[in-house]
Amino acid sequence: MSSIYPVFRYPDARAAVAFLRDAFGFTVQQVDEDSDGNVRHAELRYGDDLVMLAGGDGPQVRPADDDYRIYVVVEDIDAHHKRAAAAGAEIVAEPFDTDYGSRDYAARDVAGNVWSFGTYRP
Repeated sequence: MSSIYPVFRYPDARAAVAFLRDAFGFTVQQVDEDSDGNVRHAELRYGDDLVMLAGGDGPQVRPADDDYRIYVVVEDIDAHHKRAAAAGAEIVAEPFDTDYGSRDYAARDVAGNVWSFGTYRP
């Protein structure tokens, strides 16, 4: 079972889901929409692997230039966040609880890449 998942953000997540399914052969595992029908989270499989994606204005805090990130499942978000902050990581989203039961935070690494950490396991 994986603990690291690529996460993509698309301006039109619904079109991205359809494209990845039709063009690249991904299987749609899950699509969650907000009250306006916009895709806020989707999970697509390719064989045994999984990617997650969301629309450009999802509910989580996302820097404007963050179109791609890695999501890593960790058991204790608060301890992980404390360690990252103590090591000098730029925290771009303080720990927060999601409406789907996860606790997440995000940090930027030394090269500017954003890493998301959370308790949600697809």
